[in-house]
Amino acid sequence: MPQIAAGTPLQTVITTFEVTPGSCQDLLDHLQDAYDNVIRHQPGFIAAGLHVNDAQTRIANYSQWQRREDFQAMLRTEEMRKRNRVINDICKSFEPVMYEVMHSFG
Repeated sequence: MPQIAAGTPLQTVITTFEVTPGSCQDLLDHLQDAYDNVIRHQPGFIAAGLHVNDAQTRIANYSQWQRREDFQAMLRTEEMRKRNRVINDICKSFEPVMYEVMHSFG
């Protein structure tokens, strides 16, 4: 499970994907397959979640890693480079951004 707390020494990555309602499920299928078969088995992976907006035009992916370098190493694997080319063809755009949790509530 993700750990959302200030001061947690983890790397949080939020990736947003811009899609069309017609391609949303296709991209979700590819992302789920990537997590099931590749990403969750990579060193440093902790947890992730996939979120879809009501209009099915945006997918947000929240993931946590032990270290920034673990996330970067996963992206550099040949398998993920191949998968990301397919993902890029399905969506209009996607952008992974690394964050530090500053505050949490609840």
